[in-house]
Amino acid sequence: MARLKRTLLLAAFCGLAYGQTALTTIQDTLFKADGTLFNGSLTVQWSTFDANNIGTIVQQSEAISVVNGNLFLQLVPNATAVPPANVYKVHYQSDGREQFAETWTVPTSTVPLRVSQVRVGSQAVTSTGGEGGSDNSSTPIAESNVVGLQADLGQRPIKGVGFGTNGVAIVDDNGVLQTAVGDPGNCVFIDGTTGPCGQLTSSAAEVPGGTMDGVNNTFILANTPLGSSLMLFRNGLNLTASSDYNLNGSTIQFVSGALPQPGDALNAFYTVDTSAGGNITALTAPGGSIRTGAAQVICSAAGTTTNAAASTSLGGCDIPAAGLLPGDRIEVRFTLTHSGMTSGFSFQVNWGNTTIFSRIAGTQDAAVAGLADAALRAAGTQFSLESWGTVLPFLPGLVTAPAQSGLEVVFRAGLATAGSDSVTLTNYTVLRYPAN
Repeated sequence: MARLKRTLLLAAFCGLAYGQTALTTIQDTLFKADGTLFNGSLTVQWSTFDANNIGTIVQQSEAISVVNGNLFLQLVPNATAVPPANVYKVHYQSDGREQFAETWTVPTSTVPLRVSQVRVGSQAVTSTGGEGGSDNSSTPIAESNVVGLQADLGQRPIKGVGFGTNGVAIVDDNGVLQTAVGDPGNCVFIDGTTGPCGQLTSSAAEVPGGTMDGVNNTFILANTPLGSSLMLFRNGLNLTASSDYNLNGSTIQFVSGALPQPGDALNAFYTVDTSAGGNITALTAPGGSIRTGAAQVICSAAGTTTNAAASTSLGGCDIPAAGLLPGDRIEVRFTLTHSGMTSGFSFQVNWGNTTIFSRIAGTQDAAVAGLADAALRAAGTQFSLESWGTVLPFLPGLVTAPAQSGLEVVFRAGLATAGSDSVTLTNYTVLRYPAN
């Protein structure tokens, strides 16, 4: 019986006798699945922890023999140990190999406990003797007991009151995650604001309107800068927003002590939003003069490809209401390529809610091109059109469209029969010639 009563009395290593400490006894009869008594051994492992009334229990392990199912051992209670997640890891060996492993949390008890009363998790053992599965221990670990965890968590962005799902996340001025607010079709800009999507154009070396006399503090830009894109230079020095000036829309107001003086050179560089809801006026040349007769590139890009039979949008371009002024001219150019010889294809161009091109090309048309010249009037737009292809005959035309307050030019195409053929919008360009 002396061997059966071997104990895992950790306090004994500190020179204490069994009766001097409050140990918990685990006593049980173990069986195998076929009902016969278990014969083998248990290896109990533990990490260093601090126990009440004893002190520090150093990391170690102990082997316990089990003969004819009889299990008897005494352990230092670890249910209130520090750190609180410390558990005993118990490995069962029999028939020359490890069978499985489980974890124990031992409470303080004056009466013997059975294994089922201290077991908190178990693990399977693979055929090679290693452990599989996962520890099912439900003992929580306090964040304060994990070294560096709270400091690391403090470095991550946290959710703000405006945080939501199914949206674009932005980081506000306080480093807090918020959700961008806007319509589903809007774009999110670099400063976290939202607005209609569109092509961007820039104003370079623009001289703001206003008298530089050392007294006037208000100057006006030709357009409203997009977000925080404005860079304002005075005599070659980059001025600082809020410290040197404040921007409200297209109005610059200089603070006291930073007023432009006679003979100063004042230049503005910024990006303009030219989306359907944005703003666009005649671009300025260096020195502030208006560029009359110069074409403005509203958009120019490569489109996408389709091999579907249904008409598919391959590209598009927003034209704002400010870019559709009476007397303006808009020029639309596009080219399409067709690969394959099994299917013809159709293509069309929509000017807002008006279709200005709609033609069908054959299987031998490897490419098609088109040009629309739009003359804007108060009552609407008149188009002169041209389109042609590899074998598709040249076709001119005239079309009218009603006046619209901002619109999108959309380029569409689709195959006659879906298959291995494809149609690609290789390029589209929209130019604006503002009225003088």
